[in-house]
Amino acid sequence: MPVKDILVVYTIQLLLLLLPSFGLSKMFPKAGIASWKAFVPVLNTWEMQKAAKRPTYWALVQLLPIAGWFITMGIYIEWTKLFGRFAIKDHAMASFIPFAYFPYIANHKDTRFIGEEAVKKHKKSGGREWFDAGIFAVVAATLIRTFVFEAYTIPTGSMEKTLLVNDFLFVSKFSYGPRIPNTPLSVPFVHHTLPFTSARSYSELIKIPYTRWFESPVQRNDVVVFNFPAGDTVINLPQYQSEVPYYQACQNLGGGNRDAGRQVILSNPDEYPLVVRPVDKRENYIKRCVAIAGDTLQIIDGVLKVNGAVSPAPPHSELYYEVITNGQLLDRDVLKEEYNVDMDLQEGQPEFQQLPDSNHFIMLLTAEAKDKMLKSGLAKKLTVYMGPSKTDFPYDTIHKTWAVDNYGPLWVPKKGATLTLTKDNYSIYERIINVYEHNKLEDKSGQFYINGVATNQYTFKMNYYWMMGDNRHGSQDSRFWGFVPEDHIVGEASIIWMSVQNGVRWKRLFKTIK
Repeated sequence: MPVKDILVVYTIQLLLLLLPSFGLSKMFPKAGIASWKAFVPVLNTWEMQKAAKRPTYWALVQLLPIAGWFITMGIYIEWTKLFGRFAIKDHAMASFIPFAYFPYIANHKDTRFIGEEAVKKHKKSGGREWFDAGIFAVVAATLIRTFVFEAYTIPTGSMEKTLLVNDFLFVSKFSYGPRIPNTPLSVPFVHHTLPFTSARSYSELIKIPYTRWFESPVQRNDVVVFNFPAGDTVINLPQYQSEVPYYQACQNLGGGNRDAGRQVILSNPDEYPLVVRPVDKRENYIKRCVAIAGDTLQIIDGVLKVNGAVSPAPPHSELYYEVITNGQLLDRDVLKEEYNVDMDLQEGQPEFQQLPDSNHFIMLLTAEAKDKMLKSGLAKKLTVYMGPSKTDFPYDTIHKTWAVDNYGPLWVPKKGATLTLTKDNYSIYERIINVYEHNKLEDKSGQFYINGVATNQYTFKMNYYWMMGDNRHGSQDSRFWGFVPEDHIVGEASIIWMSVQNGVRWKRLFKTIK
């Protein structure tokens, strides 16, 4: 665990021990404990365990990372029992809002210390025991999933060969700071839709604005999990969702005219049922951050440049290359083992194609394999095979020459930076200003209006990031739907804990993600 993550863990533990101190300082004298001890972390819980005649060493076990949080909650629950509090609601408040609950108990006129012997006489039913255990397990797992790490499965080949389909990852929430859910009223362990239905798994009765604790910015080349920005509106059918995003569907159905396509969808609600989702309930995507807030990026003939300098390709990132070999026969096993190229026809994206000339091929190669092929002499000539010309973002005709392998230049917005709007950049930043930052931007005959005021200046409220898949010719990424706002960031892909494809891929287990 990185040092900054450890600091966050123990900061949270310290707050858990200190925030309830004011209430505890009034409860301690009732149990014959000096009130000042309530303000000393670890000593306070040591005394609580001692009063309950429970092992005092658990106060030291609290210092275990993450697990210590739940031990502290357990100590607080046992403490409330010493004051005759046995109801589920009392134990829930002692666990989650002790800073408010303990002062309430301390100042209640009927509060008295009953001691450990009286607690022993109170017996819970078997059903209550199971219920308490189940609730605690769900709460603990939910807290870990929200604030510590979350499991994630790779569904597509957009990050190959860095990440493979059916790699199972842990995603660290600490890397960029835990994000508080926008929709806290949600069914546990379900993302946005109840299983076997099309019904929502969450309620928007309570909405929490974007909040992130111990915030830390995304760094260039991080592998990041984020909520799909273009997933705010989806066609709620299996063949659409994030596979064919709503805005892309509008473009397709309108023959290139998004407004016309939108009218087709809105006028046929049975054929195109729409769902609007809050940020934290949009589909999870995983890509590599290639440019951070304030950067200018450009792709020239398949080569990515950031701030004018060539961005080093991740070793396992992939591109199609046109390869002219030295004429030697290609061995299927050697290609697979030495260069990670499968000559067999694959479902989806083929890795190998022979052209009419005997020594002329198109191969899907990693940066590592490309260098190795040149060094070995197998390849006499090797050039990037230009990908399909079409990209979706920005949605205009001004930038129609931008393509997958020739894109930009484009500036990534930075919090606090001011942009001068022009007819050339309007379509690039319009969605940020209107949708992500909740303004009303209008273009009236070349004059720009923001929230009804004529101006061509805009200052950004958030940082933004540019994400691309390591499989550069097989990835639906920022080139197709634009920027990722900071409030969409979920966490950093950390480690592969399992990988399955016709059996376990043992070599990938517990591999860190770079």
